[in-house]
Amino acid sequence: MRSLAKWERRFRSRIPMTQLASVSAALLFLLGLSASAVELRAREHHEFNEPGNYLIADQFNNRVIEVEPDGEIVWQFGKGPKDFTEASIIGANDAQRVGDFTLMAGTGIPAGQLEAPNCISPTGCLDNRVILVNRYGHIVWQYGQFGVSGSDPMLHLLNTPVQNTWLPGEDEHDRDKRDERWSELPRGHVLITDQGNERIIEVDLHKNIVWQYGTTGVIGNGPNQLSNPNSAELLENGHILIADENNNRAIEVDRDLNIIHTYTAGGTVSGVAFASRLENGHTLLTDSNNSRIVEVDGDDEVVWQYFTNTDPSSNNKRPGGGPLPTRAVRLKNGDTLISDQYNHRVIEVDKDKEIVRTFGKINMLGYNTDNVSGGGLNSPYDSKAIGDYTGLTPPFSEHRR
Repeated sequence: MRSLAKWERRFRSRIPMTQLASVSAALLFLLGLSASAVELRAREHHEFNEPGNYLIADQFNNRVIEVEPDGEIVWQFGKGPKDFTEASIIGANDAQRVGDFTLMAGTGIPAGQLEAPNCISPTGCLDNRVILVNRYGHIVWQYGQFGVSGSDPMLHLLNTPVQNTWLPGEDEHDRDKRDERWSELPRGHVLITDQGNERIIEVDLHKNIVWQYGTTGVIGNGPNQLSNPNSAELLENGHILIADENNNRAIEVDRDLNIIHTYTAGGTVSGVAFASRLENGHTLLTDSNNSRIVEVDGDDEVVWQYFTNTDPSSNNKRPGGGPLPTRAVRLKNGDTLISDQYNHRVIEVDKDKEIVRTFGKINMLGYNTDNVSGGGLNSPYDSKAIGDYTGLTPPFSEHRR
């Protein structure tokens, strides 16, 4: 695969952007790679991996997309809501740009999911992979086996991985073992929220588990126990911030598995779907069951909150609950980017709680391959701004503030 990057650099400087997509497809064909799962919209005014674009895990459309601020899709991995093969990312829950690569988690789709009627298997449509793909949709690294659930570390099995975080750098052990297979990959480990196994695991590129929090297969709230964990982020102090969803808390743990801090917004949160540490030291919680995004200070006091279910068109009659926001991240400009899952939209909200940007259409699922400014999303679970790691774990050490 090293030659692919060289070809791309050589041709990019000589060929107009309007022809680059077809040239890329031809290169993929010659190299024996499948282009069916990815689409590059390489046009003069559309740029892949452009700072200011947005990356969206469009969950039940089985895809990850990159869109411009006006909603125009410039990149897509996944073949849509009717495809349940490993050429797509089934039930995409999380996506992160790592240089030119994209890290994503295929959670799978449970049986009977209202928003995914094409998944007719009585046991659901599984994925159970964390994958790293290049801009052409070729998988360059994978943990987990497609369609297989488990926890065996020798087989590298996962059970409903819901989130993945690329950790910057590498240790001396990794550096000594690096070889031609990894020469083009970014350096680092991957932190995986392995929800069905009730654990957070850190794995190296050779798929060794080098750290774990949570006892595999054990549900609880005692020492080294979790209940349906939904995310994990590495903090600047070296601790791990975990959204312990069904324990209705976010916990900060050290590498010795001690709980250092617990955040519950004074005991008011229910279903913590995500947690991140802001630049001011506060913690931003996605309080899913309350359809709320809440910022708490170091004393767990609420300092800001936003509700996603106040619009008259909001999906508040869905069986099992309302819109259930799943991810909120604070952007560099101070806005908050919210994945409002069952309202089928991603919204950007300013500090005064005004919506300044929307992808998708409130309470209306759909599938669009050109533009999602006015609809065309299905339960988007995660969204991030390209190049903006405010409050998030940056994939490279030079991104640290």
